[in-house]
Amino acid sequence: MAGRSAQAAQDAATIEKMSFEEAMSALEGIVGQLESGRVNLEESIALYERGAALRKHCEAKLKAAEMRVEQIIQDQSGGASGVQPANLDGAAS
Repeated sequence: MAGRSAQAAQDAATIEKMSFEEAMSALEGIVGQLESGRVNLEESIALYERGAALRKHCEAKLKAAEMRVEQIIQDQSGGASGVQPANLDGAAS
């Protein structure tokens, strides 16, 4: 079990260094592997865990980008400059 937790920590550090695009690509690869049905149960669980970590990383990157965009559109007085905050989560408003 200790080897598995060390691997998880190393994997988390690797994911943390990924760009949004790299993480999305890795996540797409995992989805493809899981959908193929060609991986055993243990490997499926490990892939699912990595996929969950990648999804969390992507969400954090998107949230950071959204915050940066909102900061950009603020004027000097702190009020909105007439431009609405970006909706980067894909939901219709």
